[in-house]
Amino acid sequence: MSEPFLIGDAMTGGYGRGPDILHGCTIAVNPGEIAVIVGPNGAGKSTAMKAIFGMLNVRSGAVRLDGEDITALSPQERVLKGMGFVPQVRNIFPSMTVEENLEMGAFIRTDDFRETMEQVYDLFPILRDKRYQAAGELSGGQRQQVAVGRALMTKPKVLMLDEPTAGVSPVVMDELFDRIIEVSRTGIPILMVEQNAKQALEIADRAYVLVQGANAHTGTGKELLADPEVRRSFLGG
Repeated sequence: MSEPFLIGDAMTGGYGRGPDILHGCTIAVNPGEIAVIVGPNGAGKSTAMKAIFGMLNVRSGAVRLDGEDITALSPQERVLKGMGFVPQVRNIFPSMTVEENLEMGAFIRTDDFRETMEQVYDLFPILRDKRYQAAGELSGGQRQQVAVGRALMTKPKVLMLDEPTAGVSPVVMDELFDRIIEVSRTGIPILMVEQNAKQALEIADRAYVLVQGANAHTGTGKELLADPEVRRSFLGG
């Protein structure tokens, strides 16, 4: 069986010289899949995502993208390899217009990126309407669309989202999930950390429940939604 397109394999590590937060944690995603990481607060979900993106030291284990070991690469080098990352906070330039934010996402491109921008506007029509408005004036959900759109401007091989629906209303959350599904249908693998576990599992092709930095449950979203232990421990029964 071939290896997943992106895999953080048996990762153990933490921040700086601090204690390990991840303990042999494995996360993977393939093209066209949505993989979600859920679990209780403090479980290491965002830490696992940041380890895959190179924002903390992996003391053991490895990160591989399309068969290449990228464990030693910096986050900037990983972007050049095709990783798009949308952090949970401070993920837009609020004083810049929507269009300027998207243009910033194309900073590594040397080709004509106007077609990609049109694709982003097709995916997020509200951004086309507000293209000349300062991004900081938008609603929370619209700002998240700007952040995701900017990541897509790099033409990533994989898209990583750290709690994309944090702080938005249930209606906006559903809309963002719909857009995320649309992105995955273009073939881009999506790896997502999400607090709204039930809703995330409903759209997940592959899902991981982390507890104390280790894999507690792994399966499809449907399998984990149907698992009595997962329901009892993480989904409120």
